[in-house]
Amino acid sequence: MLKKQKTSMHRNSGGDRIEPLNDRRSNQHSAFRIPHSNGFTLLELMIVISIMGILIAIAQPSLKQSIVRAREAVLREDLYQIRDAIDQYYADNGKYPASLTDLVNTSDKAKSYLRSIPLDPFTGSNDWITVSLDTEDGGIFDVHSASPLVATDNSAYNAW
Repeated sequence: MLKKQKTSMHRNSGGDRIEPLNDRRSNQHSAFRIPHSNGFTLLELMIVISIMGILIAIAQPSLKQSIVRAREAVLREDLYQIRDAIDQYYADNGKYPASLTDLVNTSDKAKSYLRSIPLDPFTGSNDWITVSLDTEDGGIFDVHSASPLVATDNSAYNAW
């Protein structure tokens, strides 16, 4: 069975003869698109990439703030745990520990107050500032972060 094509008639520029002209309007595509292609045009891709760039530029500062707030939360929790272990050590022994390593008993884990000395989330090491008593027994009764940075509430981390 033959397929019938739409045709229209137009006059030839050379005379009175009329020739059929295939109607290609139904097969026309966008000026940017190759006929029968299934991909995206360059213009469409540029628009999508531009929108993504704008959204990333908006989200980046809040991502950095989220990371800082998370580190601050970890620092608060670490300080709480170390101070709590110091208080438990004092309650059990009647004196404060001479160093933070006294809180970790490697030979008998049941007598250990901490599993390990936590790392400061801002310095990346366990270089805590320790505050000792000025008595004969001495001992550490408080700890602070060794980070010289300033928190989001404008207080120094080493003053926490």
